[in-house]
Amino acid sequence: MSSIGSTCSSGLVFKNKESSSRNGASIFQYNGLKPVQTMQLRLGSAASKPKAPRSRRIRAMASPNVSAPKRETDPKKRIVITGMGLVSVFGSEVDKFYDCLLEGQSGISLIDRFDSSSYSVRFGGQIRDFSTEGYIDGKNDRRLDDCWRYCLVAGKRALSDANLSQQVLDTMDKSKIGVLVGSGMGGLTVFSNGVEALVKKGYKKITPFFIPYSITNMGSALLAIDTGLMGPNYSISTACATANYCFYAAANHIRRGEANIMVVGGTEAAVIPAGVGGFIACRALSQRNDEPEKASRPWDKNRDGFVIGEGSGVLVMESLEHAMKRGANIIAEYLGGAVTCDAHHMTDPRSDGLGVSSCITKSLDDAGVSVEEVNYINAHATSTLAGDLAEVNAVKKVFKDTSEIKMNGTKSMIGHGLGAAGGLEAIATIKAITTGWLHPTINQYDLEPEVTIDTVPNVKKQHEVNVAISNSFGFGGHNSVVVFAPFNP
Repeated sequence: MSSIGSTCSSGLVFKNKESSSRNGASIFQYNGLKPVQTMQLRLGSAASKPKAPRSRRIRAMASPNVSAPKRETDPKKRIVITGMGLVSVFGSEVDKFYDCLLEGQSGISLIDRFDSSSYSVRFGGQIRDFSTEGYIDGKNDRRLDDCWRYCLVAGKRALSDANLSQQVLDTMDKSKIGVLVGSGMGGLTVFSNGVEALVKKGYKKITPFFIPYSITNMGSALLAIDTGLMGPNYSISTACATANYCFYAAANHIRRGEANIMVVGGTEAAVIPAGVGGFIACRALSQRNDEPEKASRPWDKNRDGFVIGEGSGVLVMESLEHAMKRGANIIAEYLGGAVTCDAHHMTDPRSDGLGVSSCITKSLDDAGVSVEEVNYINAHATSTLAGDLAEVNAVKKVFKDTSEIKMNGTKSMIGHGLGAAGGLEAIATIKAITTGWLHPTINQYDLEPEVTIDTVPNVKKQHEVNVAISNSFGFGGHNSVVVFAPFNP
């Protein structure tokens, strides 16, 4: 789930001063099971810095010799991207998706999938005119939750983009091809309908697909069943950090020799009554019902919450050795990644930003990249009050000189896809690398003064990407960063 405060894990900021609810104390008042005092801390604020005892002299220590980072050179362990597939508010074509982003087009609109007239938030990144023709047979299509329909279409389109048709797959060792597509919430529609049937009609009226099509691992399972892929197969569910966690885990399967190819990403379909209503209850969403296309505005002073979205983004990750042997088209290179936990609070970010900044640093170490090499960041940037600035401050903590860095927010146009967000944003990041154009962050009218990095406001910019990072964070304090670069043999 996305950050209510920055990321999902980034600090829930309520729109009024009351933190209690009709049913008692809010969950956001508690750390674990123990009530904690609510504090308002800013990253780097004087209140958050412990003071050294006056009588104690602190001596400077010499910096240890640090060797220059070295990138992986073993073709068995170098990981390249050979295919991309998605389902989005702009359709299911990768090029069209990025063209719409470059034009600064908003995919946010009023919800008409269900009657939202009584809801305080009535808009989102709802997918329309979605077709599964050629990807899912009619019988299964009628039964499946949208979460798995998006996953199957995006996954199969990614395989097709990688020139891995079923005919080609049937000639390969399928035990060395895995699937790892995660979801933050799983089959939420099937789950909601099953609970409704139970309450209104009794357990005998629950569909036999209630459990199988609700659980979060089913996207990976169904994609493998349809294609016969028998390698590592499971799902990861770390809220809005899900897809990046999947990329990181999949890369390690390839580096350890457990797979030659991994089909990886995230999927989500939460623009339904339970999903929208749940986030309204958290007071997480923007309430700009009169101008939904302007509601998601990362880093703008007048941002008032994130916009719920949906979709799926999937990459085909492959060892360089395997890709070259089969003559694959190599799109970009995955250099590395990292995952950390704030270990702090269910929704609030750490006041010192340590979880995020350490995750960025660890991802660069894993990638063999120096901070000076990074010149593009696809930010998590959910358009929440605390989260946007927490991420910026963590970035500035790692990159002392940000004059050459450009940073944009994809969610300003497509909303927050929750578990799918990292997958869609990875594709946007890779397209920035391959096209040399960065999409704008739209709806930037009055930028926060702390944001001193070029956020590509409102209009696309030409920019040759050297090394890019893509950030995703989630409820529970989950942080994830992945590193991509142009492929150089």
